[in-house]
Amino acid sequence: MSQPPTGDRPGYLLKRAQQALNQACTDRLRPLGLSMSQYAVLRALDDHPGASSAELARITFVTRQSLRDVLGGLRSAGLVTVAEQASTGRARPVALTPSGHEKLRAAEDLVTRVELEMLGDLSADQQHYLASLLRTCVENLT
Repeated sequence: MSQPPTGDRPGYLLKRAQQALNQACTDRLRPLGLSMSQYAVLRALDDHPGASSAELARITFVTRQSLRDVLGGLRSAGLVTVAEQASTGRARPVALTPSGHEKLRAAEDLVTRVELEMLGDLSADQQHYLASLLRTCVENLT
């Protein structure tokens, strides 16, 4: 069975879509002073308040070293706090500050607009179907 040209293969198209989404979001977030990684951490903290650095690294798909750098920038900007002591074990919880919540709300609006642009003229049913297909692809590989 012959394979379609690289540009028509689902994995290649998925990677192109991911890169296009990432670049569009990066461009829109730049005026807010946020990178995509910083946005992802703010979003993850809103979804998982008090998560540890290790949990945030897993959730946002970055290495612990990269996360350390991202958290350093967010702390310097006053958007997150890291507890001085662990509540249990060694993991110190990370939390959004009020400024972090505010910055996240502004970033969410921008990222949502990019996602809507990406989905273009897809109907609601097509969007749900696309999400279902992508979920299945992830489940097939994990």
